[in-house]
Amino acid sequence: MAKTKFPSVFDIPKDIKSNGLRPIYYIFGEDTFSFDYAKSILEKVVNPKLASEFDKETFYGSKTSFAEIISAASTFPFGDGKKLLIVKNAEKPKDKEKLAEYANSPSDFTVLVFFHEGSITKPETEPFKTLNKLGEIFESKEMKGEALIEWIKSYAKENDKNIADENAQLLIDIVGENRSLIELQLEKIFLFLGDNKEISLESIHKLATELKQFNIFDLINAVGRKDKARALEIAFNLYDSGTEMVQIIAMLNRYCTALAKINELIAMKLSIQEAARIVGTHQYYYKDYLDARKRYSDNEILNAFRALLNADLSIKTTSLDEKTVLTILIAEIIGD
Repeated sequence: MAKTKFPSVFDIPKDIKSNGLRPIYYIFGEDTFSFDYAKSILEKVVNPKLASEFDKETFYGSKTSFAEIISAASTFPFGDGKKLLIVKNAEKPKDKEKLAEYANSPSDFTVLVFFHEGSITKPETEPFKTLNKLGEIFESKEMKGEALIEWIKSYAKENDKNIADENAQLLIDIVGENRSLIELQLEKIFLFLGDNKEISLESIHKLATELKQFNIFDLINAVGRKDKARALEIAFNLYDSGTEMVQIIAMLNRYCTALAKINELIAMKLSIQEAARIVGTHQYYYKDYLDARKRYSDNEILNAFRALLNADLSIKTTSLDEKTVLTILIAEIIGD
């Protein structure tokens, strides 16, 4: 069976413009940042239609059934305007069929907004089947790769700033892929820039310094210099600060892949900017990749890939402590 596709949470403004306010918005997914986005959009539209502050209420699915929520949605508002009911943890209630019944004949004075953390495993079941048919269900996917870069550029533009693709990627590499954290750091950069429009390499470096913690660039630079003690110190700091082992492995794999391409790129006589783009780094850092490639032979890079594969298998198939796996990984990549 083909996977059911749902419109994105970012389609909500366009949907409101085309179809007006819907009585139900059921929003699900892994990206809780987008929950905040959807909530702010819907509140901006609905709040002016509320005649009383008592007509806005928040429920928690962990404590409230759908029957109780629907009862509240069916109760007339205190004023002569709309009601806005927000339901968090909508994945929790067991009586989900009640929502399908309500969706077929909703109150015209209530806007019900549900936030369901996680995926929907059986979209063909109720209430999801009915909500999907009515166009009242939206997905909040985590943004990655090019989509995340485009979001950063769009957010910067909304704040009258510009950022190049490579600088957006650099920001992601430093901060991580959590959009809430990226937004927070962008706000700091906006303050640093003042009236300047361009988010430059300098402003991102300043951010990295102010974070006062190691980032993945510190780790790959230490690995590139074959500084084992420093690499272990940084790797442990990253791990203790919440960076998952799989993320560290992924970034080191990306780095080793980049090193493996260097000699070919040198032979092609590409510009620094083009070569940096191909290996997936900022042109400012490309010289460090060139220096690192001189230190690592083809066999050493091959051994690094074997070490990365073994580390990945270890964390997935054994009970070995992850810090031990990390220690072995760094030691095998850098060698004696």
